Amino acid sequence: LVNMERVRWMPAERGSRFILVNIPEYKLHVMDSGRQIMDMNVIVGTAANNTVIFSGNLKYVVFSPYWNVPSSIVRKEMLPAISRNRNYLSRNNMEITGYSGGLPEIRQKPGPTNALGLVKFLFPNNFNIYLHDTPNRELFSSTTRSFSHGCIRISEPKKMAEYLLRDDQSWNSETIDSAMHLAKEKWVTLNKTVPVYVVYFTAWVDRSGLLNFRNDIYKHDTKMAEKLFTR
Repeated sequence: LVNMERVRWMPAERGSRFILVNIPEYKLHVMDSGRQIMDMNVIVGTAANNTVIFSGNLKYVVFSPYWNVPSSIVRKEMLPAISRNRNYLSRNNMEITGYSGGLPEIRQKPGPTNALGLVKFLFPNNFNIYLHDTPNRELFSSTTRSFSHGCIRISEPKKMAEYLLRDDQSWNSETIDSAMHLAKEKWVTLNKTVPVYVVYFTAWVDRSGLLNFRNDIYKHDTKMAEKLFTR
């Protein structure tokens, strides 16, 4: 009943092409013309850093991205690490680009160790959440995959880039691979945006008619049930 209520919140018209990320399933699905043409494992936010439920429009592919470290991570994680090891920034391919409110503005340069991997996918939103690659590939084999600070790490980023740019004749597998290994980030604006729905379904019926259940990793079901079924 909780999940059926969530279905009512979904837009009635989602378009012929869209991306759906189901947080408790740890999966991303690409729908095109009524068919599911791609799905892949994802890593979502921890219980303390929930990935937000919302929708947006994917507009940009950013190859060889910089990682502009959020101020909260600079304060809680980077500054203590720097105080312990003066070479922390250079060892992690990072640099200070300025200061804001007495706090250093830190970014990680493009490269194989970059926290965002070799490409990210932006659907502008107020939550600063996006899809991105990761150098920590081994985490995708875990049964539960809630490890991030809130953004969504995807297991097949090059495949996603190829799909999004497939109608642009200036891009192919080779040019995409080259763009993923640049010294500076490269922004590409999609000719047509793609809707992205970040959802939270712990129960659903799949294409084979099988009823699926997943763990309520953020305890959203519990809170919602209290509101729906209070006497």
